Amino acid sequence: MQLDRRQFVKFAGLSSVAAAGLSLAACGGSSEPAASGSAAGTDEAAAVSGTITAVGSTALQPLVEAAAEQFMSENPDVQITVQGGGSGQGITQIAQGAVQIGNSDVFAEEKLDNPDDAKNLTDNKVAVVGMGPIVNSDVTIDDISMDDLKGIFTGAITNWKDCGGDDEEIVVINRASGSGTRATFESAVLGGDPVPEDFKPQEQDSSGTVAKMVAETPGSISYLAFSYFTEDFKALTIGGVEPKEENVETNDWTIWAYEHMYTAKDADEATQAFIDYMLGDEVQGSLVEQNGYIPVGGMKVTRDAEGNVTEQ
Repeated sequence: MQLDRRQFVKFAGLSSVAAAGLSLAACGGSSEPAASGSAAGTDEAAAVSGTITAVGSTALQPLVEAAAEQFMSENPDVQITVQGGGSGQGITQIAQGAVQIGNSDVFAEEKLDNPDDAKNLTDNKVAVVGMGPIVNSDVTIDDISMDDLKGIFTGAITNWKDCGGDDEEIVVINRASGSGTRATFESAVLGGDPVPEDFKPQEQDSSGTVAKMVAETPGSISYLAFSYFTEDFKALTIGGVEPKEENVETNDWTIWAYEHMYTAKDADEATQAFIDYMLGDEVQGSLVEQNGYIPVGGMKVTRDAEGNVTEQ
């Protein structure tokens, strides 16, 4: 009897709420997508065995869940375990050699105490993720200016009436400091300006928990990757620009990031096989877009670790 592969996958996030809804995830990649289908399904791939532990970004979970399930169904001797914890934790643990894959929404150079340590890692960009502000469905505005968004997330604006909405207190829900989603959002919205020390909104450790909290909390606002957008809350436009993939591709929507899957330079056979699979046709040609991400090859701009954007 063939066993359900889900029972072999362990998902551990820092939030029990987020973990309850997710049964597996894992990731890997290479710096350039494969030109043809992955090695999975060949005689060589069928012989791959081993365990892979991936730690880090929760924004990347929906994609790696789907990819890991497919990969393990084709490679039954491989077990993949994923843990959340945020991009900072993912980068730290892969740099320490504690895991096989470190998932991150930001470049390793931005998180490591010594940016030169990133030279010991392989940066596998497997997708691009758009991110945007979300609000509880009772909030009456649909569009917000970047200045007002900045005011909310620095504590300068505390009532929706100051943004053109009803007289209702704004409840800010932030991600924890190690979150790559938070780093991406703050870089785009705050532009490097510091957050006042006396502004201390609540923080949540995972994207899944943020989605649940915003859906249940009147007047609330936070931010999520597009892959987490649902009808349980409302996604805002910014200055009339919609949070859509085509706007990310041209950088008209500026809140976006590469999804990195960092590995050691000498990744083991199972990890490398999964990396190749992530950038093969079975993932890049279907799962990336199906799960709300953008193929790296579809971008009309590039961004480096310093935040510089260049047209391709």
